[in-house]
Amino acid sequence: MKKEITCIGCPMGCRISAVLDENGKIVSLEGYTCNVGKKYAQEEFTVPKRMVTALVRVHGQNRPLSVKTAKPIEKSRIFDCLKQLESCTVILPVHAGDVVVPHVCGTDVDIVATREMY
Repeated sequence: MKKEITCIGCPMGCRISAVLDENGKIVSLEGYTCNVGKKYAQEEFTVPKRMVTALVRVHGQNRPLSVKTAKPIEKSRIFDCLKQLESCTVILPVHAGDVVVPHVCGTDVDIVATREMY
């Protein structure tokens, strides 16, 4: 199976093509002009990851707290992550960067606060 993406690793925006076997492994990769593009394409074609941003409830407040993953998580885990955050309630005070949910969905990724609330 042949797939194509546009690299977002740098402003060049290279068009990268990959041929994948039936197990989803990369057989050939072409079109990248740097190692950043090669690494990006390898990850994007095999195990794509994304940052997740969301809002969580704050105990005793009407305004929610904005949070994000500390690093990208596998794209297939995004809805599980959001489901876990749906049941989360934070108690104030919270500082930007505080871990709100450690190891979300059993991964090694924490959910952190993106702003301060008192």
